[in-house]
Amino acid sequence: MTQPTAYTGRPITPAPGAEVRELRVARVRSHARRLTWSALVLIAVCGAVGYFTGNLPAPFEDWMLWSAAGLVVLVLVVIPFVRWFSRTYTVTTRRVIAQSGLFRRTRTEIGHARGYTISERRGPVQRMWGAGTLSLSNGVDAPLRMVDIPSVRLVNEALADQVEVSQILAHRDSHAMPVIPGPPPLPPGR
Repeated sequence: MTQPTAYTGRPITPAPGAEVRELRVARVRSHARRLTWSALVLIAVCGAVGYFTGNLPAPFEDWMLWSAAGLVVLVLVVIPFVRWFSRTYTVTTRRVIAQSGLFRRTRTEIGHARGYTISERRGPVQRMWGAGTLSLSNGVDAPLRMVDIPSVRLVNEALADQVEVSQILAHRDSHAMPVIPGPPPLPPGR
């Protein structure tokens, strides 16, 4: 059961007192442009290994070339990709969750109902790619930084909308009249 809306642009809100399900609005990672150098290194290593296999000078052997190439790919391609892939930011209808780490997970949350300020910082390169860094601060906890988010303006608007809806629902539910089961009470004087 939902509340009727006055116009089609307003988000559907649950009935007063009804349990509100937590839904995922967005899940983002940092912008993938950080992996550009890793991709270029991978292409260069593959080209070099293909060219030098079987063409090495006398004291060197092919296994040395393949070992060096494997080490370079591990350090300059695989590790940066795993670091990028292991950091996510999730926006739900109740909170923002920042998770990072592969073996030791770190999780930070900030709720929409308490409210928070959103500050956006964009450097020149971030502006070219439509990315930016968002800082969410509620004035009590340490600020939550969403670093190098793609489509930062869209994420900023979604966060502002979620804060507004959550605060409206919290205010409405705090002032809702309690529903008492049974017949209605008799008016005074009867």
